[in-house]
Amino acid sequence: MSERLPAVVLAPGRDHPARARHPWVFSGAVARVEGSPEDGAEVDLLAADGTFIARGLFNSKSQIRVRLYSWDAAERIDEALFARRIDGALALRASLDLMTPHGGCRLVFSEGDGLSGLVVDRYRDILSMQLTSLALGLRRELLLDLLEERLRPAGVLLRTEKGVLEEEGLEARDGLLRGTAPDEPIPVVENGLTFLVDLRTGQKTGYFLDQRDNRVAVARYAQGRRIADVFCYTGGFTLPCLRAGAASVVGVDMSATAVGLAAANAGANGLDDGRVRFETSDAFKWLDGRAAAGERFDLIVLDPPRFARSSRGVPSAVKGYRRLNEIAVRCLEPGGILVTCSCTGRVTREMFEGVLAEVEVATGRRIRILENRGQAGDHPVSPTCPETAYLKCLVCGVE
Repeated sequence: MSERLPAVVLAPGRDHPARARHPWVFSGAVARVEGSPEDGAEVDLLAADGTFIARGLFNSKSQIRVRLYSWDAAERIDEALFARRIDGALALRASLDLMTPHGGCRLVFSEGDGLSGLVVDRYRDILSMQLTSLALGLRRELLLDLLEERLRPAGVLLRTEKGVLEEEGLEARDGLLRGTAPDEPIPVVENGLTFLVDLRTGQKTGYFLDQRDNRVAVARYAQGRRIADVFCYTGGFTLPCLRAGAASVVGVDMSATAVGLAAANAGANGLDDGRVRFETSDAFKWLDGRAAAGERFDLIVLDPPRFARSSRGVPSAVKGYRRLNEIAVRCLEPGGILVTCSCTGRVTREMFEGVLAEVEVATGRRIRILENRGQAGDHPVSPTCPETAYLKCLVCGVE
């Protein structure tokens, strides 16, 4: 007789998202828990009438009470499942030609790869892991073993986000998990350009891999233009634009460390030829200053950090995007290009486009979306989990 697992029973009428294969079951949808599962334990998700829906991992401390991994009653959440999912994720990246030895890519993208709570980035021969689920945190050594068997990395680092740790009740600290990893930034090649990546203290896991394809797309507009790369971080948009023949680029970021790496990256690629400068400043204040001084640009890139973590923060985030884009539009020459990005998953693409509509009204400048872009293919979007489509990158013409 097969083992009977503890069960989470849904309230009547609350089963549609799970049946539609959304991987999160929120606490408010749960009627009761049967069998006293420990946090991190494997559980069956049942409808109110007791029928099987899916299988997942339980966490009484999280608003996401169960993370779902299988809708097959015969499939267990065990080493074999994790191995299959990791193998599938690695095969996808290989098919996208992203496993080059000197490059970087996202190897595992959480819900996008059927592994809710696990993110793994590769920078050359170093892996950077993020765990956003208590249950997978408890299975960390198993996951590390599977990754090491397949990739033989020189080292594996753990990077954490404080908010996630608190939400999940997960205790973890940034640092080296296995092998060795340098303390200093390492060179990583993207689209033929070399970027120094700070694996230990840089934002996210060190670099924003999701914008890889968008950087190429934006560079197509760069030739002969005066450009402002706002929230430039380490020069991800600046360098491709310089290589494509921009007349000038000013990169702006409030992190002096990031600005220092951006300048070093320009030098390492032979692009510090007098057309580029970097400034350490708050983006809003910098744009306000340029607008007040009457300074104008032909192309402005806005790539801010996430403005909200939860739905409660969405109104404030939308207000921030509206103000940011309005100032930027006032700094654009007629016929200029606005590249505006949002990585706030709770702000939908429709909301973000709505921000531009409001900016057009406020400024009297006609805005047309020329390209409606998202994240690179190593951040695959799951159609059953819309939250995976978090990155919006709109290339706009502004009259």
